[in-house]
Amino acid sequence: MSEENEMITGIEVPIYLKYNFTAGAAPARFLSQLKNGVLTGQRRAAPDAQVYVPPRGSCPATGLPTEEEVNVADKATVQSFTIVHIPIPGNAIEPPFVVANLVADGANISFIHLMSECDNAEVRIGQRVQAVWKPEEEWDYSMDNIKYFKPIEEPDVPVDEIGKLPVTGLEV
Repeated sequence: MSEENEMITGIEVPIYLKYNFTAGAAPARFLSQLKNGVLTGQRRAAPDAQVYVPPRGSCPATGLPTEEEVNVADKATVQSFTIVHIPIPGNAIEPPFVVANLVADGANISFIHLMSECDNAEVRIGQRVQAVWKPEEEWDYSMDNIKYFKPIEEPDVPVDEIGKLPVTGLEV
C-alpha cells in the first residue's frame, strides 16, 4: 500500500466536557456531611449489613435501599493503589503520584483518593493512612475537602481484614 493510500486506523483527539452533577438523596447527604467535616456511609437496616462509602442509596449486592447512615473514621487502609506517571490534562498534580483505593474504618467498600507525604515506592496494600483536610473555611460539598491521605504509624492490616475494621480502627 502506498503512503498516500495508507489506511487510518485511529486518531488521538483530546475531548473536554463540562457537565453538572446532580446528586441523588444519598450522595447529597454524604456531600452535606463532608461540608461539616464528617465522612458518612450508609447500610441496610441490618446490623451485619455492609457500609458503603460514598453511599449510593442502595446495596449493590441486593439492590435493597441503604437507609441507615453511619459515621466512619477519616482513617483508612490501602486496599490497592497505582502510581501515576502520566500527566492528567487539567490536573495540577505533577506525576508521579499515588492514587489508592482506601477503605475507611467502619466501612466495607473502598473509595479512590490521592495519597501524599509518602515515598511512592513504600506504599503498600494494608498500609494505614489518615485524611489531611483542607482548612475548614475552604470546605465545600466535595470530597476535595480532603487534600489527600498520608501514611500513619500503625501496623499494616492483613489483606483478609481490610474492610472489616470497626470505626474505632485497628485494635491491637
